Amino acid sequence: MIDVLHDPTDQIESAVELSVVIPMFNEEEALPALVGRLRPVLDGTGEPYEVVAVDDGSKDRTAHLLTELRATWPQLRLVRLRRNSGHQAALTAGLHHARGHYAASLDADLQDPPEKIPEMLALARSRKLDIVYGVRANRSTDTGFKRRTAGVYYWLMRRLVGNHVPAQAGDFRLLSRNVLDALKALPDQPQVYRLLVPWLGFPSGEVTYHREERVAGETKYPLRKMVLLALDSIVGFSVAPLRLAIWLGTFAFLVCLGVLVYTLAAYTAGDTAPGWTSLIIAVLFIGSVQLICLGVLGEYIGRVYTAMQQRPTYYIGEDTGAAVAPTASLAWPGPRRGQDSVGG
Repeated sequence: MIDVLHDPTDQIESAVELSVVIPMFNEEEALPALVGRLRPVLDGTGEPYEVVAVDDGSKDRTAHLLTELRATWPQLRLVRLRRNSGHQAALTAGLHHARGHYAASLDADLQDPPEKIPEMLALARSRKLDIVYGVRANRSTDTGFKRRTAGVYYWLMRRLVGNHVPAQAGDFRLLSRNVLDALKALPDQPQVYRLLVPWLGFPSGEVTYHREERVAGETKYPLRKMVLLALDSIVGFSVAPLRLAIWLGTFAFLVCLGVLVYTLAAYTAGDTAPGWTSLIIAVLFIGSVQLICLGVLGEYIGRVYTAMQQRPTYYIGEDTGAAVAPTASLAWPGPRRGQDSVGG
């Protein structure tokens, strides 16, 4: 008789039905309100669950408070990154290390209500969906500037990437194990999940909700990061900027051709006064178009260079759930607590 050895990791993963992934960066003030709303919701589902709190190199007491909370909340799991790697990288770390059959991603500011998670899970099961998006019914709590810029962003993404991108859907979503495995199999590089997840093409549904005000602290997406997110979205999922460079070059050529025709006509008519203004305008115009085209090419080449380096997008310094499954009370002699691991 042959004994079959089972991977203890499989036992741990099979014991967790739902993982809730929460990227955190300096969320000390928001933590009490988050726990006060999230834990009753998850306990009320009756499902074995885990909460994967990813500390993205916080400078405040976020990691310390999470460690204290684990004493009374065994389902809470702390994953600490060695340095601040960014929201999407922290989200990647959480999704890659989630053990549940389903994983919901949630921000710590409570603008996206955790009370919607059971509804998302029920919809995924009843309709056999792999993705359930949380779609904002309105953004009345956002400033007028943010509402307009968000509208422009989603309009542009749908035009460039395709209509499969849900409008007004951020990073509040539920993913099945099939989607999690597909994401984990992708090359290790910075991801924009609000575009990448729809691109996979898994069966999906939507749950609408009203976006609330941030419960505490400051936004982690100021204007600069919003612009960088838009740039990553455009360059990472579309070749439209390269085509725009071609159109700019074509337009510049036509303008120069018109200037050439005008110059020849003036020469034929004997009107050959020095055209300093037109010359300077033409030189500046051609130079600016060339710089724009070089900048676009440089952005794409830089991303190819970064991908060729194959550096991990995050580096885990500690995972409190690496050796134990909080929901199943199972233990196995896996990596010791605090052991480093590379993510991607």
